[in-house]
Amino acid sequence: MLEFGEFTSMVRRMLPDRRHQLILRSLRADGPTSVAALAERVGASQATIRRDLAQLEDEGLLKRVYGGAAPVVGEDDPFADVAGVRVEAKDALAAWCANLVKDGETVLLDIGTTAHRVARQLHGRSLTVITSNLAVYEELQDDKDVQLILLGGVVRRDYRSLVGFLTEDNLRQVHADRLFLGTSGVRPDGQVLDTTAVEVPVKRAMIAASAQVVLVADAGKFPGTGMARVCGPEDLDVVVTNAPGEEKTCARLREAGVEVVEV
Repeated sequence: MLEFGEFTSMVRRMLPDRRHQLILRSLRADGPTSVAALAERVGASQATIRRDLAQLEDEGLLKRVYGGAAPVVGEDDPFADVAGVRVEAKDALAAWCANLVKDGETVLLDIGTTAHRVARQLHGRSLTVITSNLAVYEELQDDKDVQLILLGGVVRRDYRSLVGFLTEDNLRQVHADRLFLGTSGVRPDGQVLDTTAVEVPVKRAMIAASAQVVLVADAGKFPGTGMARVCGPEDLDVVVTNAPGEEKTCARLREAGVEVVEV
């Protein structure tokens, strides 16, 4: 039998994850909630709750507000709002990704501005590009060297993307040599997140359709934000980033067998 001290220690190790689950569940159900209310619901001190909130905010799972916390809003920034953000970093990552691609390959490009920058690097290449990204489509539509496949689906105009069951069904009919996957955040444990749930099934279908998954994530994505889990580190083959300071996250990715490339 366990001694009382050993039992107490085991319970203490188990409590943080359980507390975090209860905190996030409460925020999703009730919206912004005070530290005092969370402490009462979870059965912990307010000091403990404040530490939990700080950790969960670092992981992009909630947003701290005055006196408490709020759930992360389930919508990402419109395409036009982020197209001009960290452009030099995105271009450096995109150039590395384009060099990885071999002529004759089939490449799957995710939504988002980083994938659009990758598309700009693929002009004149003998490739097949499959995408649900309308900006990628517009970038490559007049390039006769590129065979371009636009997936069907419901148009999200502000986000320049196609989503829904039609997009997912289309992806089950294709196979790509490699996928360049975007993200809104990468947690320290290597979990890949997205800020809006409607994009997640499409991203997962893209992963399933690809022989190699390359996550393209600039420094702003560590930890970034996100309310929905896309995949774990075991689903990735390569992570391309310019965030050399993220030693804990990169170490976790490498433990999972992921090649981490710092551009």
